[in-house]
Amino acid sequence: MKQNHPYFRRRTPEEILHEITESSRGKLKLYVGAAPGVGKSYKMLQDASDLKKEGKDVVIGFIETHGRIETEEQIKDLEQVPIKIIPYKGKKFYELNVEAIIERKPDLVIVDELAHANIPGSENPKRYMDVSLILDAGIDVFSAVNIQHLESVNDIVQQITGVKVRERVPDTFVQKAYEIQLIDIPPETLRKRLSDGKIYAPEKIEQSLSHFFTINNLSALRELSLREIANDVDERIEQISGSLENGPIGVNEKILVCVQYGPTAEKLIRRGWRMAHRMKAELYILNVTAEKRSDSSPVNEQKIKEWQMLAEQFNATIILEEKRSRKPAAVIIEVAKKLNVTQILLGQSARTRWEEIKKGSIVNMIMRETSNIDIHIVADGR
Repeated sequence: MKQNHPYFRRRTPEEILHEITESSRGKLKLYVGAAPGVGKSYKMLQDASDLKKEGKDVVIGFIETHGRIETEEQIKDLEQVPIKIIPYKGKKFYELNVEAIIERKPDLVIVDELAHANIPGSENPKRYMDVSLILDAGIDVFSAVNIQHLESVNDIVQQITGVKVRERVPDTFVQKAYEIQLIDIPPETLRKRLSDGKIYAPEKIEQSLSHFFTINNLSALRELSLREIANDVDERIEQISGSLENGPIGVNEKILVCVQYGPTAEKLIRRGWRMAHRMKAELYILNVTAEKRSDSSPVNEQKIKEWQMLAEQFNATIILEEKRSRKPAAVIIEVAKKLNVTQILLGQSARTRWEEIKKGSIVNMIMRETSNIDIHIVADGR
């Protein structure tokens, strides 16, 4: 039968194989909140109990109740797979038992604290990697995470709260969820729950109320959560309704993020990914250096490793270019033209005022030598 759709094409064998693989994979449902104590674990357990009543084989892989009575009551008669005990530095640590869950082969497993970093000696360094193995085994997973643990909003959260979140989950993993549910309560209600001792132990309440759990922080994190979930809903509607009706989106957009060894490089990469993700664009990360890679200092080498880790998470391509006798702007222009880049991101401190007087503005040089490229200057935020 002939297709009239202007963008119809026959699927490749690789795409068909990918569809088959995805269909046999378990489904991930995420419960997302603006902060601890909003009720993610409670709702997750409640939904799991309802499914058990409907005949589903449901087990708990790992749940963190934090001593909350309402959450503990929701566990009720749900089966719990024995957790794994790992000794480390003379202490015992309790981690998700991936092997036991896969061997048990339930329909659904509950795995709390998705952003958790596993103790050394575990099979994977991060819990979301454990969850990925469980999904690969064809087992559905319910999991919970707070918005501040999402990799791409890390800089925004630090700016809001003053706290640098160490445990983070890649956005690309979160996007694999078949459903994301926002668990939302007003900041005033959350602060009352905290005051009533329903979130943390008594000795932590006053400090939490005056630091992380301020009205301003909670309101900003709530707004961030609502915005992120709204973007996710928009993308899912677009996929379901067939966004190709109006032609491919962002098919020619390519974003080039230019980073130096300073403290703002990761912020630039995250900002670039957020732009690329919304524009359905390809993402490239460029570092222009005056030295040979073999002469890089240990500090710079560590920076490059951090960029490579982010690039892997964001499906980006990292490019390391030696400046040699060229000006940095000339290298950026050369790479941008070669890749047919449409957007360039630069840090505000890409060149000091004195350097601009002596050597000229990088932005002006790029604008003179290129056409149809938008240039974005990202503030340092310091």
